[in-house]
Amino acid sequence: MHHPLEQFIYCPECGGKFAEHNGKSKKCLQCGFTYYFNPSAATVAIITNEKNELLVTRRAKDPCKDTLDLPGGFVDSFETGEEGVIREVKEETGLTVISAEYLFSLPNIYVYSGFEVHTLDLFYRCRVKSTENMAAQDDIEESMFIPIDKINIDDFGLTSVKRGLKMLIDNNYLKL
Repeated sequence: MHHPLEQFIYCPECGGKFAEHNGKSKKCLQCGFTYYFNPSAATVAIITNEKNELLVTRRAKDPCKDTLDLPGGFVDSFETGEEGVIREVKEETGLTVISAEYLFSLPNIYVYSGFEVHTLDLFYRCRVKSTENMAAQDDIEESMFIPIDKINIDDFGLTSVKRGLKMLIDNNYLKL
């Protein structure tokens, strides 16, 4: 992998040529505009039911098409992480989140249209109103509950989700 700043060649202000400023930014040689590269915020929902099962989804699109995932996605502008996870769970599963408790964050690289999007994935423990009307929607092929003792981390495609699940299982946060 290469650093994402390598993909930025021209200044968005004046169209001049960018030069490396430091390891985190580039500076325009013409107008002096400095662009700092920062990660995009994304969310991951941890939703369990009374049967000690975890809600998982199957990705309908790349990256990692056909692999397992957890509900979540990018946080929109002017949206909190909690608002983002609530919206993403609704968009992908139809479920209504009634509480979202922040757990931890992990960095990730999400390749989209050949571009490496660096993300900071925010993991939330979510409680939902009901699971009766759950339906795969948006960019999800299917959604289902899997017994926690049957989870195979290798079935998940995104690196941060694999790492997060391992942390949760190793620390007995997801009870086996």
